[in-house]
Amino acid sequence: YSMESISSRIKSVTPSLTLAVTNQTKALRAAGEEVYGLAGGEPDCDTPDFIKQAAYTALTEGKTKYTPAAGIPELREALSKKLKSQNNVQYEPKQICVTSGAKQACFNAILSVVEEGDEVIIPSPYWVSYPEMVKMAGGVPVLVETKESNRWKITAEEFEEAMSPRTKMIILNTPGNPTGSVYDKAEIESIVEVAGYEDIIILADEIYEHLVYGDAEHVSVASVNEEAYNLTITVNGFSKSHSMTGWRIGYTAAPPALAEALATIQGHTSSNATTFAQYGALAALEDPASADFIANLRGEYDVRRQFMLARLKAIPNVSVVEPRGAFYFFVNCTELGLKSGNLCDKLLTRYKVAAVPGVAFGHDMGVRLSYCTTLDVLNEG
Repeated sequence: YSMESISSRIKSVTPSLTLAVTNQTKALRAAGEEVYGLAGGEPDCDTPDFIKQAAYTALTEGKTKYTPAAGIPELREALSKKLKSQNNVQYEPKQICVTSGAKQACFNAILSVVEEGDEVIIPSPYWVSYPEMVKMAGGVPVLVETKESNRWKITAEEFEEAMSPRTKMIILNTPGNPTGSVYDKAEIESIVEVAGYEDIIILADEIYEHLVYGDAEHVSVASVNEEAYNLTITVNGFSKSHSMTGWRIGYTAAPPALAEALATIQGHTSSNATTFAQYGALAALEDPASADFIANLRGEYDVRRQFMLARLKAIPNVSVVEPRGAFYFFVNCTELGLKSGNLCDKLLTRYKVAAVPGVAFGHDMGVRLSYCTTLDVLNEG
């Protein structure tokens, strides 16, 4: 086939730069080079044994067949309880759809709402896949540059200015990748108020909810008021909180009509998420050991975060906002006068430090550094 055979929708999609950096790093390591990896987007510890054991037990019990497309009833029930107790938001099990990772949950959410030519507002810096997913759904990403002075968060005013009659959705990622920004209740309420003017759907990606530090608190977008609940598709998963990146278990929770659409998409794409992995996720929700694992993970990352903050603040000609969530720093390198790709190439080839160029996140004068690695690697890097 020639390139002419590829759909124009896919031709406009950019390959993932974060994966490209990861592959480059692996190639250098395979060649015997020592690389200080500050580019990663996954916890550096293994999945807890009690979760593995639950999946293993499910396998030995023959839990290897199809489940309902939206997930096993027990998991949806447990997620309903979790959302009520931890997030203060009431979703019935039938409003929840288990997906093959939160990435699929995001794509399902966009596909369920966005039609050809619809606009989706995405605050920048953004997670790499949001604009590409919008393009694949036939939509138009509208990128809104946020300000470092506002901790890289979109304001209600900026949202309103970016709106047009074609605006169908806004994506809010809190805590955020790549900036570590956490939206507080008042900020969410003001954004919801603007969304309510034109019934704009909010995709709330809350995958980093458990990784918040200091006095920061995670507020679920759908929990702030009734209007928020009616406009929001909540996306979450187990990758970051339980170090289950390769398990590919995420979920959506949405108002009834949207929930039905999401389940329909799921039924015609991948069907159910991997059956025995769902039983692992069930253990992640129900086993008492889960809370300790999350608390230890958060504590460990907080130590690394503070270590990294002190080191970055000592570097001249760069500026950094203290991240309050997730496990990244977005470092503003404007004063260095180098575009992010060039800077990251130099860091990798000269100093063997792997970082992700800001251009991947819509900001070409910054880099993302991750602290999901050991203190030794952070120190050397």
